[in-house]
Amino acid sequence: MGAGHDHGHTHTHAPPTGTAAAAYRGRLRAALCITLIVLVVEVVGGLLADSLALIADAAHMATDAVGLVMALLAIHAANRPASTNRTFGLARAEILAALANCVLLLGVGGYVLVEAVQRFMTPADTHGGLMVLFGAIGLVANSVSLTLLMRGQKESLNVRGAFLEVAADALGSVAVLVSAAVILTTGWQAADPVASLVIGLMIVPRTVKLLRETLDVLLEAAPKGVDMAEVRAHILALDGVEDVHDLHAWTITSGMPVLSAHVVVSSEQLSAIGHEKMLHELQGCIGDHFDVEHCTFQLEPGGHAEHEVRLCH
Repeated sequence: MGAGHDHGHTHTHAPPTGTAAAAYRGRLRAALCITLIVLVVEVVGGLLADSLALIADAAHMATDAVGLVMALLAIHAANRPASTNRTFGLARAEILAALANCVLLLGVGGYVLVEAVQRFMTPADTHGGLMVLFGAIGLVANSVSLTLLMRGQKESLNVRGAFLEVAADALGSVAVLVSAAVILTTGWQAADPVASLVIGLMIVPRTVKLLRETLDVLLEAAPKGVDMAEVRAHILALDGVEDVHDLHAWTITSGMPVLSAHVVVSSEQLSAIGHEKMLHELQGCIGDHFDVEHCTFQLEPGGHAEHEVRLCH
């Protein structure tokens, strides 16, 4: 955990091992290869079976491929060394990739819904048997990709964006198989656009949730799970702490929460234990109770805040 010195600040950067998503780079590459293969298979299957559901799933696979490429490029950028101008490097690139994934997912969801409505108005003669074959191939492949990304999606918004795209594809494959079974057993051709509607409606809610989390990071909301009132209370509970102001916590990228605070400490306490010991106590206070590893504390005597320049807060 980093901390400020006396009346200064420590500048913290990404951890030596890189961002949270960096550990899953190989799995993202594997998922990308699987996605590209299934994309080609489903396009061929959709054309042969004249199935909008398969074509819709293939279109979603195409955005998956783009999303996975963006995720990989973002990881590469985010793990480049920091510079004097970009003191946290390009760590936010991963969050921007997650945002771009949201835009892609919403676009695909809208496209599928519109195409499904049009298919209701202009029914097609869909081949249920081919839908079963290609839908099953897609489901197996997507299941493998989901297994590869399962752990990483819990640690990184960037990986979660890729995971949700693959998850929506897997659900889409299930919808394709169900509609194919209906067509084969009842001959009801409308099952194909119904499945397409289901695919589109499954995409949107998950995307909105990811979008909300991504915007929270970009708008520098407090990290998920960090209650700022509790943080303030823990700091104020330390011996000698008289006040806390300019308390801020935000997230640079997934796995990199940051906190800074101006802590007013009594002169008697600082004289008794020294600045370094006080900083260690503050570090322990935050580190033991909250998931924040990068902290900057500015220790101040009482009344100092009144002399600070507003723009330097």
